[in-house]
Amino acid sequence: MKLIDRALGSFRTWVDGHAAASGNPDDGRRFAAFFTEYADRCHTEREELVLPHPLVTQAELSAERGPVRALTLEHAEMAAWMHEMTPLLECRPQSADERVHLLALATRYSQTLWRHIDAENSVLFPESIDRLFRCGVREPEDRSTSAAEAISREGILELLQRYPPLEDPQLVRGDGCYMCRAMGETCGGLEAEW
Repeated sequence: MKLIDRALGSFRTWVDGHAAASGNPDDGRRFAAFFTEYADRCHTEREELVLPHPLVTQAELSAERGPVRALTLEHAEMAAWMHEMTPLLECRPQSADERVHLLALATRYSQTLWRHIDAENSVLFPESIDRLFRCGVREPEDRSTSAAEAISREGILELLQRYPPLEDPQLVRGDGCYMCRAMGETCGGLEAEW
């Protein structure tokens, strides 16, 4: 998660330059590969393999609301935004509208993923581990990292050096359920759902 967190800041640095016509489209392809292969396929697929199924089947959490629903909906939403953004990352924006659209997508994607990381690290993961342990699940299923995922992970390390990660001054980050967009909509929070 720390690597994804830092990569988001580096990505935003690159997007700012790219929208101003100074970013290298080859690096855009590498960022897209990292977020598609590593953050989405590796991290998200592993997370969804490890957590939702045993939380629903063995820890009796709802798949239709609460943390499981919030987790899977946000993953799908962020994957769709990255899919929409990828063509804009791989070539120089041709118009002012394309630059504005790219900046908006990158901001929405990064802010959502940063909040998602905060909610996972402070609530979802600790509560899931505790709940699954109490239900007798000691080692949930997992899967190994693919070659493409490993290559995209290695590729981001160079980009982190080239594009120093920024912090979004408009984003409030922190621990707890209140950082999650699902709070109050499809999730009642820790006390109500867990």
